[in-house]
Amino acid sequence: MTLVTTILAAAEEGHHGNVALETVVFFVIALVVFAALGLVVFSYRDVANRHAGKAQAFAQSHGTPTNNAAVEHGTASGH
Repeated sequence: MTLVTTILAAAEEGHHGNVALETVVFFVIALVVFAALGLVVFSYRDVANRHAGKAQAFAQSHGTPTNNAAVEHGTASGH
């Protein structure tokens, strides 16, 4: 009987509480990381259009032909 009692005592000591509640921390960490990465990606939104004037001026000063319609409409992709 002492072996069974020892096993039951060890099993009771190993239980730490609600396992689902303990894993919420990992969800919150993942949520914060994805939100931070999303903000980084969002910060690069429309960067090409913000610098379209500079790109056009650079192309003209270096003799590179430009597609003015594409630059003015923000669709200059170089192709």
